[in-house]
Amino acid sequence: MKTYKPTIGIEVHAELKTETKMFCNSKNDPHASEPNSHVCPVCMAHPGTLPVINKKAVEQVLQVGLALGSELASYTEFDRKNYFYPDIPKGYQISQYEYPLVKGGELAGVEITRVHLEEDTARSLHDQGDGSIVDYNRAGVPLMELVTEPVVHDSKTAGKFAKELQLLLRTLGVSDANMEKGEMRVEANISVSETDTFGTKVEVKNLNSFKSVESAIEYEIKRQIELIEEGGSVVQETRGWDESKGKTFSQRVKESADDYRYFPDPDLPSLNLNIASNIKISRIKENMPMLPNQKRVSYSELGLTTEQTEIIISDLKLDAFFNSILAIQSSDTCTPKLYANYVVTDLIPHLSTNSIEEANPTSFVSLIDLVSQDKITSRVAKDLLPEVVFDSLDPAAVAEERGLLQSNSEEDLIPVVDTIISENQTAVDEYKSGKEASIQFLVGQGMKATKGSANPKVLIELLKNRIK
Repeated sequence: MKTYKPTIGIEVHAELKTETKMFCNSKNDPHASEPNSHVCPVCMAHPGTLPVINKKAVEQVLQVGLALGSELASYTEFDRKNYFYPDIPKGYQISQYEYPLVKGGELAGVEITRVHLEEDTARSLHDQGDGSIVDYNRAGVPLMELVTEPVVHDSKTAGKFAKELQLLLRTLGVSDANMEKGEMRVEANISVSETDTFGTKVEVKNLNSFKSVESAIEYEIKRQIELIEEGGSVVQETRGWDESKGKTFSQRVKESADDYRYFPDPDLPSLNLNIASNIKISRIKENMPMLPNQKRVSYSELGLTTEQTEIIISDLKLDAFFNSILAIQSSDTCTPKLYANYVVTDLIPHLSTNSIEEANPTSFVSLIDLVSQDKITSRVAKDLLPEVVFDSLDPAAVAEERGLLQSNSEEDLIPVVDTIISENQTAVDEYKSGKEASIQFLVGQGMKATKGSANPKVLIELLKNRIK
């Protein structure tokens, strides 16, 4: 078989978090339980209505541009993109064509072509009976579209890019970007070629999970290569992804820009962002949060592992909790890495039954400090963690009340050690014969007898000495 080079360009649509829709005062709530409850004459395109630009949405796209290191437009305008589907009541979509808000930039090693702003379409439902129905709550919701350069050549890179973009949007607070809810939709433009010249591209639309992004790209590359090898040719078209069958399927012939007949929307003013008094780039810069890559550098300097860092920054609430820990930290014996270890290994498993908002960072810090100061064992800390952290208790008081404070006194531990030795003669004999693992069994018995309060280092030395 010949060698083919896949080329992939990625398009991502993300619904923005604003109070109202893009061009009207209807509430931005596309997931409302009551269909068509957040609509008005403007987003339903009644005659005589006029759209008004949502300033917040413009600022959010500019914020994304700053985070990507992009060029922000000094001049921008909105265009009409004409097409006729029941999910777009006007018969055209207000979008941006020649003058997008953002050009260039980079994310996860992938070059960005542009980022522009438009309005979302309504939601068509095809499984509600004999016909299709349409819910217009989503019609007019602010929608950011990001387009990459065709510089991706494998599915893993595409999936990594989509994950990093989701993390960035959530970090900036401009979108929840939940793919399963349609708040972030990925489309992949895929072609294969034997040369550096691009082949005929196929667009696979509305991929709603990272797994789907990677699987659809892998399938489409394989399909196109097999088609060419069999003597056929790839048709420029739009295809969907059938998750249950693991394959793409044809939807329609791909439109070109000419088919959409773009022209500037006559009802909306163009924006000169250099002189627009109500949009301040300097203010947007001032309000930028720490970005994911900045967090990675910061946490690495604090000694966290790459795995710890990625787990913490991937959840904004968990990240906020960890930062609260760092702000409270006062013990010289405890490092950020140790706190992170207990967060990742021991706190996260309890978040399936408890909310991170209920976790008390002061109680958490006090608990882990007791471990670092050898006042309680790690085993005791793990056992006490869910109770003291989510009920905001003083771990030192709880440990003292229950007799769990670590004992370093040989005088206190000698009777325990002598009992362990007398009750476990087989393990003692095995250790005497050279089986080192037996001593660990005896230490375990000692920890059990003291409810985890014994210092394991003291315990192991006492055992060895008493056995001798």
